[in-house]
Amino acid sequence: MLDKNKVQEISKNLQSRGIDAFLLGPGDDLEYLSGLKTGECERFKGLFVLGDGRYFYVTPYLYAEEFEAALGKETPAYMWEDKNWFYPALAQAMDDYGLNGKKLAVNYGVRAVDAIEIADRHGVKLLNGWHLLDKMRIIKSPSEIEKLEKATQISDEAFKELLGFIKPGMTEGEIRKKLLELFEKHGADEPAFDVIVAQKENASKPHYNGAKGVIRERDLVLVDFGCRYESYCSDTTRTVFVGEPTEEEKELYDVVLRAQEAGEAAVRPGVPAEEVDRAARRVIEEAGYGEYFNTRLGHGIGVAIHEAPYIMEGNKMPLEPGMTFSIEPGIYIPGKIGIRIENVVVVTKDGCWPLSKLPKGIIVL
Repeated sequence: MLDKNKVQEISKNLQSRGIDAFLLGPGDDLEYLSGLKTGECERFKGLFVLGDGRYFYVTPYLYAEEFEAALGKETPAYMWEDKNWFYPALAQAMDDYGLNGKKLAVNYGVRAVDAIEIADRHGVKLLNGWHLLDKMRIIKSPSEIEKLEKATQISDEAFKELLGFIKPGMTEGEIRKKLLELFEKHGADEPAFDVIVAQKENASKPHYNGAKGVIRERDLVLVDFGCRYESYCSDTTRTVFVGEPTEEEKELYDVVLRAQEAGEAAVRPGVPAEEVDRAARRVIEEAGYGEYFNTRLGHGIGVAIHEAPYIMEGNKMPLEPGMTFSIEPGIYIPGKIGIRIENVVVVTKDGCWPLSKLPKGIIVL
């Protein structure tokens, strides 16, 4: 159900910024405020929050029940049929609330083509509303942390069971399919993202999305995995070995492990986010592999798999208790090998604690 206190907080934020209204399309912002999750669709729909505290939504009749259940029967609704498209319904709403020619912030759940159409038809000045909810979402409540922890417990259990399944001759796709089955078995609502299973050479691509690689007798398998539990995400990466690793592989793994631990050790309230990145990156650079760690160290996590705070150079935001984010250094040597170790941590009053309880040392299957 729509959290009206959070809606009023958004309205005050809009007022302070001189923004007349904020259009939230389908996505994690809307899910965070109301639990509403509709998935992607070409049909325009969204919640409008005004700077004066009022709000309404526009939706096709196709999603009428979902919107009413999440946003409440008392919330003004403007519904439309496919044969008319959304233009007449939106025009009525814009007239009723005096939004023509005003400043309208939009989040990334609004398709660019729809935002352009709205601007052309109603003379609004479009503003980037991507980060408008960051301050509200960045500090997790105890109940949110409980859900993040539960999601991580589920994915931990699934991964531990998966280790007994991985064998030479299997494809990446077969391993991924099994992991998704294990998520469901252990109580996940759904995967949090497209799970990555990457055999040694393919693992050099940090966001590899293939499935045809075949596991050899002596190999490496990188698994980046996460699930959702009551809207909240888990995100963990472990790199395991099939057969005894080479001395070079052991060295690379040790460097990444020490970098990951250095990142966790650097976390405490008041430390700028970029300093955590630097602490982990320094280990990899001093070992001579700096050019092969070409991503940020981490990202926030909650209802979205990637959200604020971003743990990277240039982000001077001081860390605060209740922030949750990943620490995931890696070494990615193109066409040769990729190794990553990732934990999500919760900032505490004197440091942090990792949500995953999986061991981080070398695992040989």
